[in-house]
Amino acid sequence: MAEFSHKSVMLYETVDGLNINPDGIYVDGTAGGGGHSELIASRLSEKGKLVCFDRDPDAIEACKTRLSKFKNVILINEKYSSLKSSLKENGIEKINGLMLDLGVSSHQLDTAERGFSYHSDAPLDMRMSQSGTSAADIVNTYSEKELADIFFKYADEKFSFKIAKAIVEKRKEKPIETTSQLAEIVSDNYPNKFKRNGHPARKVFQAIRIAVNDEMGEVEKGIDDAFEMLCSGGRLSIITFHSIEDRIVKQKFSSFTQGCTCPPDFPICVCGKKPRAKLINKKPITASEQELKENLRSRSAKLRILEKI
Repeated sequence: MAEFSHKSVMLYETVDGLNINPDGIYVDGTAGGGGHSELIASRLSEKGKLVCFDRDPDAIEACKTRLSKFKNVILINEKYSSLKSSLKENGIEKINGLMLDLGVSSHQLDTAERGFSYHSDAPLDMRMSQSGTSAADIVNTYSEKELADIFFKYADEKFSFKIAKAIVEKRKEKPIETTSQLAEIVSDNYPNKFKRNGHPARKVFQAIRIAVNDEMGEVEKGIDDAFEMLCSGGRLSIITFHSIEDRIVKQKFSSFTQGCTCPPDFPICVCGKKPRAKLINKKPITASEQELKENLRSRSAKLRILEKI
């Protein structure tokens, strides 16, 4: 296994946002290389506990090594959307905070054979868990409309139908099995005047990756379950990397902070609805100028923090 290298984005901002109680129970739902986890664990007492989730077995192996000096860390090789049942299996009913660093890790992108990147020729895979439906399965079995819908919904790809049609035509000749094959099909069917805005396959690869790993479904279920398990004063600290993820997080946080929903002309509240949480930062936190220079991945990152009332 290649070393799991991943530079943590907004490391201190994210962990500081959890407002850590040294005796509390915290969850890193996307442990990755263990950068955020290590900082959280270092702030806990012997009574505190950190539970790290990651669906990628490579990440769990990396965390075993990196976090071996801490005795109060539990590693779980599962999607963070399973946190409710997984935590209860470990005797945990309530948590003091959870953080998520969404999207794909540097390790997954840089390990060519994982098939996440259009920069290298590799099997068309993209599975974070290394099991289940692969990118090749989607590219070779989904209908033209299903492919176009994925490209548009998850990446706002304006040429989604043209690209989807080309994929369906090409796979009639032979299966599309590698990242290079797919990248070439996209590039060949992309108007030249738009190619200067970055690699033409970037959005299509992003969309397929999101579909393979059900990333949007994960975010919605993961946030709902985490909020339910938060104790009063507990916090969610979540980093997103593109507008679709950020919109989901923003809308979820807004629903938790919403109070009375009675029409404005009602003289008194009859719904009785009260806010269940408060926003710690009304606008998303972004990376510092220094971090932007040191870590290109931080350019699109947005951090939102919520506290349960």
